Amino acid sequence: MKRVVSVSLGSSRGDKTVCARFFGETFEIRRVGTNGDQARYNALLRELDGNVDAIGLGGIDRYLWAGDRRYEFRSARRLIAGVTRTPLVDGSGLKNTLERDAVRRLQREGVVDFARSRTLMVCGVDRFGMAEALAEQQGPLVFGDLMFSLGVPVAIRSWRAHRRIARLLLPVVTRLPFEMLYPTGDKQDAITPKWGTYYRWADTVAGDKHLIRRYLPAPGGRPLAGKVVLTNTTTPPDRDELAERGVRLLVTTTPSFDGRSFGTNVMEGVLVAATGGKPLTPDAYGEMLKDLGWKPNVEDLRKG
Repeated sequence: MKRVVSVSLGSSRGDKTVCARFFGETFEIRRVGTNGDQARYNALLRELDGNVDAIGLGGIDRYLWAGDRRYEFRSARRLIAGVTRTPLVDGSGLKNTLERDAVRRLQREGVVDFARSRTLMVCGVDRFGMAEALAEQQGPLVFGDLMFSLGVPVAIRSWRAHRRIARLLLPVVTRLPFEMLYPTGDKQDAITPKWGTYYRWADTVAGDKHLIRRYLPAPGGRPLAGKVVLTNTTTPPDRDELAERGVRLLVTTTPSFDGRSFGTNVMEGVLVAATGGKPLTPDAYGEMLKDLGWKPNVEDLRKG
């Protein structure tokens, strides 16, 4: 049996363990939250190092991307210190392949018409494959990176502007403590309604689940009525919250197990573990994903 463990800075309330078969082999997939405790996070990574087949970095990005340029978070580098034997993955490989393909497939199959509807991408530098694929569709698109991560009330309204701003800011942003940009620990449980104008404007809200949830409008009046949410790592309570606000379709880019879709870091860990820990190119990821037949999970929340 292969073992893949995601250690997350997020809340332990989202912990889950499942077994599933891929490539004819059984995998134990586990997510462990550390409630924002960075010392415990590093200790768990060291404990798992050499004892599992792949480790996913959850609740934190190791890298952010602007085009083909990669920027590493200084705080992530400290968190993984001392881990030398087991492959570490942060989901970048699937964000570049699986999520990019998910947008194209949804458009091609007519599930979501991004070319003729309005999309709010809450943070493009985090999910760069999804962001670039959305820009390809040439529909109305707003990037919320400055709003949802930095609290700056400026919407980015073009892919060109997004890339320019990202290349300007990422060398500075990745030197900041990660928790200044992204909810960790118990902060993931809180919802503080904000940026309601952009939630209302959009037909589709896309991107990281925790960033989408962080500023959701209050449920009164079903403020997201008829909308689509394209995200990942959803749980049954997440679906209830979105349904209460009127969301029509919930689309997750990773497979669902027992009502839970795991993060890209977890599922990337499955692919890396399946190869015995060998580094994978985008083409190799693509071939493995084709063999697995993974596709977006589409759930109509109006059906209860």
